[in-house]
Amino acid sequence: MPPRPVLDWADDGTPIAADIGDVYFSKEGGLDETRAVFLTACGLPDRWQGRAQFTVAELGFGTGLNLLALWQLWQNHRPTPDARLDFISFEGFPLAREDAERALYQWPEIKAFSDCLLANWPVRARGVQSIPLADGVRLIIHIDEIAKALPNSRFRADAWFLDGFAPSKNGEMWAETLYPLIRDRCEPGAYIGTYTVAGAVRRGLSAAGFEVSKQSGFGRKRERLQAIAPKEKTYADDPYGLNVARQSAKRIAILGGGIGGAAAAFAFANAGCTPVLFDRSDRLASGASGNRLALLMPRLDASDTPVARMLLSAYIAAVRAYVEEDGTYRTETVQRVHTETDQRRFAKLRADPPLPEDWLGFTSEGDLLHRGSLILDPRKLVADLTRGIDTRLGRTPEVSLSSCKVNNERFDAVIIASGMGLSAYPETAWLPLSGRLGQVETSIAETARTEAIAAGHYALSVGKTRLWGASFEPITSDMPRLSEVARYENQAALQRLVSEEWCGNGEVRSRAGIRATTPDKLPIAGPLPDFEEALNLYANVRHGGVPKGQVPVHEGIYLLGGLGARGFTFAPWLADLLTAIILDKPLPCGHAEAELVSPMRFIFRGLKRKEL
Repeated sequence: MPPRPVLDWADDGTPIAADIGDVYFSKEGGLDETRAVFLTACGLPDRWQGRAQFTVAELGFGTGLNLLALWQLWQNHRPTPDARLDFISFEGFPLAREDAERALYQWPEIKAFSDCLLANWPVRARGVQSIPLADGVRLIIHIDEIAKALPNSRFRADAWFLDGFAPSKNGEMWAETLYPLIRDRCEPGAYIGTYTVAGAVRRGLSAAGFEVSKQSGFGRKRERLQAIAPKEKTYADDPYGLNVARQSAKRIAILGGGIGGAAAAFAFANAGCTPVLFDRSDRLASGASGNRLALLMPRLDASDTPVARMLLSAYIAAVRAYVEEDGTYRTETVQRVHTETDQRRFAKLRADPPLPEDWLGFTSEGDLLHRGSLILDPRKLVADLTRGIDTRLGRTPEVSLSSCKVNNERFDAVIIASGMGLSAYPETAWLPLSGRLGQVETSIAETARTEAIAAGHYALSVGKTRLWGASFEPITSDMPRLSEVARYENQAALQRLVSEEWCGNGEVRSRAGIRATTPDKLPIAGPLPDFEEALNLYANVRHGGVPKGQVPVHEGIYLLGGLGARGFTFAPWLADLLTAIILDKPLPCGHAEAELVSPMRFIFRGLKRKEL
């Protein structure tokens, strides 16, 4: 977990980083300083007029004051009611919510904005969090050391605020290696504002190609810096298909009415698009997403890897996405030690928790307490996510991937989110998907309770409804069939988890669905590669070569699937990622995490192993 800063407080309420010996903002007026040094210096609001999308990046989130001042300006001068503002920030030592609240209290004129930010304050966890706010504003915050976080980011900003502590006291935030990375993350002609005129900063920006000038400063500082990025646009290799955007995409066809399709429809609708959801069933959430109850609980790894960060970020994103929706119930899930591997992993998690105490606790027996977890009513949740969405059910859609048509209707993009149907087309048959039988048991008890217990399997209770399972055995059929073996294993697991009275004496009913699973147990999200062309373009990978250039794709066709046993955890994060790729928005995650779920990973692995 990233460290919190050690704070002192000045008499006027200004927070001071005690270990660095520097203030978070000017004692002469932090809000006025932000407006002069960053907003005015970057030509705002004039430079976003006529723009449907504008992106601002920042080094040093601190109290969030720069975001709040920008947000207030955006609300007053928003180009159009549908325009979007992305604010990307990097922070290695995130403040506690209560400290930020104390610091921001002195500015009642931005209270409406600070209250909203504080209610959605970032979770203290390493990785990237994408947080929608209001007025089309979204915060994407990278929480990590800047030397790791900035190279792993993927976006282009129209303006930059360089707001780390003084270069003499916080050299990592002003290292000369960062300026070329900032340049690569600029739109042509982007503006940079900063309060410092340190020679090393001027030289670093100039060496990276920026046009640098001194401007009148704020308060006691006579001068500040302004920098302008070069006008030409640079292009990077994109072998994983993270930059194949169709900026004009508006009408989006989504194939599949489970949680993946519902999350995608919700995300694109919120982005100002018109999604149309297709499913052959006559109702939504009819497949693997349609159980009576589902559990949203994280898979926490003790090591800090891209996989661990992806799993953690997806969990946080899912909680944010669902917690206010219909069909969600807050609960503290007890995850018991199930194996010796669990015991070792839980011990490491206790020694270095990846989440703060209000999200993760530990029992004296060594079990985990997931305090942010949720029990879900899948059908209610999917219905809520798709409310107002054009849904076309009860008919198998006729799809032409080559022409981006569904039922002979042309769309700007088609997203295949149909479970095992992901590999049902000639263009997708190469995807290494396998089916797993997910069977659960349900009953009705006499007493009401809300409870979740897990240890390999899980037992859930909401009201008088009880649900337990779930199986994960291989299945070769394309239709789920109830299994007595699975029912026996579920019953045996239930006895290990709860007392005999827990599920009552009511009739036990079984339900099964097929979970589409990949060999690495990670989901799929990204553009559909042209398999044969990709094999030819990247043939050098068979001999240890590094993939270069732009991945060949089936234009306008995207995949969202392979959700396995964690569909409700993965879906919002994957939908947010696809929205960014298709609409040319900043990635809501690190590019290492996005590459983990790209369909191209299967091709590269096959080439490296000389299996393709």
